[in-house]
Amino acid sequence: MPIVLVVEDEPLLRLFAVQVVEDAGYEPLEAANAAEAIAILESRPDIRIVFTDIDMPGGLDGIKLAACIRDRWPPIKIIITSGKPLPPRTVMPAETVFFPKPYRQDRVIASLHQMAA
Repeated sequence: MPIVLVVEDEPLLRLFAVQVVEDAGYEPLEAANAAEAIAILESRPDIRIVFTDIDMPGGLDGIKLAACIRDRWPPIKIIITSGKPLPPRTVMPAETVFFPKPYRQDRVIASLHQMAA
């Protein structure tokens, strides 16, 4: 069963994202911020997909986290979400999909299946 790391600082939104991952048939792990996500990635080589929000407290936002993942763990696929439009000239790392909030659960699940295939 593919492992999906959900990175979201808002507890209710994280709970919803975890439910989406479970509904897709995958095992979710949770992180409240980018630093926690990196610590989990360093200890879990079995993570296949990261589902992250852009806006998070601390020094790393979701875009910087995605760039870090792409540098350190190139095979991991990334889904990025945000309640705000992407800033102009935002460079999305390769193998990354963006969903604006509120995202449609069926579209996220379809992306998870495509990424895990």
